[in-house]
Amino acid sequence: MAEFNENPLMKNEEKKPKVKVERKEGEPTAAFKGASWAALVVGVSAYLIGLFNAEMELNEKGYYFAVLVFGLYAAVSLQKAVRDKEEDIPVSGIYYGLSWFAVIVAISLMAIGLYNAGSIVLSEKGFYGMAFVLSLFASITIQKNIRDTQVARERN
Repeated sequence: MAEFNENPLMKNEEKKPKVKVERKEGEPTAAFKGASWAALVVGVSAYLIGLFNAEMELNEKGYYFAVLVFGLYAAVSLQKAVRDKEEDIPVSGIYYGLSWFAVIVAISLMAIGLYNAGSIVLSEKGFYGMAFVLSLFASITIQKNIRDTQVARERN
């Protein structure tokens, strides 16, 4: 009798053993890496599609696009600075402070822009805010995954 997970249409010689990729200690799982990338793609795509379809002036669209790009860069930069500092890798105080300042400015610009946007209904404001936050969080997570993978592979 065939097992429940076996495909009865496959012949025995067609079955191939699964190759398990060995994960180093401290390295994130492939599922976590994939989920992080998916969150970034979904967040940025939703934000940009919403921006493309929005009925606002081109300069407004440019503002929100620039805030997204600035926010993504600032979040990755902050994550790197904080991580370097925690691992006793030299980080200048000015870079560390500017990284924090850039993230605070990016989030503030988004909040102020959405608060003052008269042409956007409240539900759209929430949509842009959530897509922005999802994108920032995903970019931080991807940077962390890359760094964790690099450190795990350098141990050997």
